[in-house]
Amino acid sequence: MAESKTILIAEDSSVILNLTKKILELQNYKILTAKNGGEVLKQVESNKIDAILMDLNIPVKNGMDCTKEIRASKDPQVAGIPIIAVTGNANNYSMEDFKAVGINDYLPKPLDFDMLVETVKKYTVK
Repeated sequence: MAESKTILIAEDSSVILNLTKKILELQNYKILTAKNGGEVLKQVESNKIDAILMDLNIPVKNGMDCTKEIRASKDPQVAGIPIIAVTGNANNYSMEDFKAVGINDYLPKPLDFDMLVETVKKYTVK
């Protein structure tokens, strides 16, 4: 198999974080985690990340604001990281809202793990 891709999971719920991590590790992804927006930005600055699963309701800085900051990065590698929003209240947002801040795709909660794996693969297969 090709080198494993690194996925950053931004999620403040330990249960969802651990389940998502286990599912993706079974698919041979390397997993980094962040429990708040500040940690997301630190991880992005210090690691090569192939995709981000971004809970929109994380503390410190929400997922929409984190996405805007990542997209504004001067580093084209960082600015271009695929970002997949994960949210329990997708009804509060439209795909246009997501596109406006630079989110590539979204997954509703509760997570469908087959859809999770399929969506992550879509953005990490080069």
